Amino acid sequence: MTLKYVGPKPIISHTGIEFDNNKEDKYIYINIAVQLIQALDHDYFEGKIYTYDTNNTHLSDDEILQTLKKYRPDLDDIMDKENHDIEDEIQEHIKRANENQILDEESKEVLKNNIEIMHDYMIQRSVNKSVYYVAIEILADLVKKDHIDYIITPMYHKFAHVLHSVQGVLEKQKTPIDTKMEIYKEDGALFIKLQVINILQ
Repeated sequence: MTLKYVGPKPIISHTGIEFDNNKEDKYIYINIAVQLIQALDHDYFEGKIYTYDTNNTHLSDDEILQTLKKYRPDLDDIMDKENHDIEDEIQEHIKRANENQILDEESKEVLKNNIEIMHDYMIQRSVNKSVYYVAIEILADLVKKDHIDYIITPMYHKFAHVLHSVQGVLEKQKTPIDTKMEIYKEDGALFIKLQVINILQ
């Protein structure tokens, strides 16, 4: 398996295929997440503020995977498992279509065909999602391990989405880590700040 963008979540029925544009492919956030990993993973000295310029950086899909494998050597296994899991889910959708008591035979066939048409699309979306959450878990681990007090990024949708995901993972730790996010303006530009409140020393 590899990474590639496919698109928003498909809504598949016997009448056709639509897309939920509010459920974007996690692929679009992976690059930012991996750039933040690269920005955060270094030695820290107390009282020093570190900055990282993401403006001119765009990692290839291969660079993303190689970076993540440094932290999670089992990444290929994770992707393969996700591939199998979503394959099982697709087969379950087809089974349910066959057993549907409401649709006539023609509608059942249309539904099954629509599921088959979107087969590769759904698998790729699911693999992208699993890779994204691997990156988020790595980010959360770095924040915890290095006792990072805060992360500030430009107030762009992709950065906000990634920081919100990191916040969610930190709050679900065995020992939950409290965080807060705030948006502020400085020199005419908007920024978002994820502040870590209670990492145990």
